[in-house]
Amino acid sequence: MSKPSVLLADDHALVRAGIRSILEKEFDIVGEVEDGIELVQAAIKLQHLDVIVVDISMPNLNGLEAIKLLQKRGVQAKIIVLTMHAGVDFAVQALRLGVSGYVLKVDASEDLARAVSEALAGRLYISPGIAEDVMTLLTESPDKLSEITSPWDNLTSREREVLQLIAEGRTMPEIAGILHISSRTVERHRYSLMDKLKLRTTAELTQYAIRHGLIPPL
Repeated sequence: MSKPSVLLADDHALVRAGIRSILEKEFDIVGEVEDGIELVQAAIKLQHLDVIVVDISMPNLNGLEAIKLLQKRGVQAKIIVLTMHAGVDFAVQALRLGVSGYVLKVDASEDLARAVSEALAGRLYISPGIAEDVMTLLTESPDKLSEITSPWDNLTSREREVLQLIAEGRTMPEIAGILHISSRTVERHRYSLMDKLKLRTTAELTQYAIRHGLIPPL
């Protein structure tokens, strides 16, 4: 019997090597990518993919936005988020997207293989250190839950992409080339971002992106 297939998405080669060493005895690692755009392309190309293990903070397109694109493209693979972000708000955002697991990188050696197995069995897995807080928030505090991502929810998918690329230090022409839109359209999205988020400078946009896990702290 063939092993279940797994695609790895993380922008750090050493992290991917560590993930591979944890999973390769039980699962078939069929690919590795280092940013969200590559993830979407690889997942679409791989026709019989069982599980995707994805980080949140990745260049060009973060993990959460990549997950949304995968869903729009009809990718059926189970998704496990493997991340350094221990905040409940990040976990809730991921679970809202229907992921099958949320595993902290500090727990990967003990929890990741189990999370993949649970996902394949149709069950949800959350790192024990945050599971209770996450489930409490999801089941007992709907008002507080709605407050977690309300500013973020006001942004369109394209605005989030532009925000991430601005925060990564890309120029307007570079962003236009990556997203296949005009520089004028990029500029329009930038003005819209500043208006919606009540921010005035690129530095403030960058700090906002860091707080929301689009890019790691500088």
